[in-house]
Amino acid sequence: MELFHNFPLWITLISIFLAQGVKVPLAYMTTKKWDFTLVTSTGGMPSSHSAAVTSVSTAIGLEHGFDSSLFAICAVFGVIVMFDATGIRRHAGYHATVLNQLVEDFNKFVKEAKLWQQKEETEKREELKELLGHQPIEVFFGGLLGIVITLIGQHFVT
Repeated sequence: MELFHNFPLWITLISIFLAQGVKVPLAYMTTKKWDFTLVTSTGGMPSSHSAAVTSVSTAIGLEHGFDSSLFAICAVFGVIVMFDATGIRRHAGYHATVLNQLVEDFNKFVKEAKLWQQKEETEKREELKELLGHQPIEVFFGGLLGIVITLIGQHFVT
């Protein structure tokens, strides 16, 4: 039953769900289209990864002190996660964009060259996921969201 009283765990899960949920209305404001697949997608504004790691770090800092070893561990892993989101994962998304374009161009070439025997196989191909990582501003606002949600949650718990 102690699990139900684990503030860092629950506030972090709330931060993740709120960060994922807010992606839908934010995307609607820019595209004027509702895209509910964003709730379960990676990438986008705000970063739920950043919200999670800053939320758990803030909650651990509030419970155990910002000078504790637990907070240090959370903070270091948080920095690694946010760095990865803006670096490797974002660039993997760029590579996926280029690869998808190459595949599309190749398929057009093949179609024009031969009509590729009814084109059914090319219609079945699955595109690589392009929205993998985050822009630095998305990570910043995800991190800020995690801290704010944790501080609000702490207010209601105490």
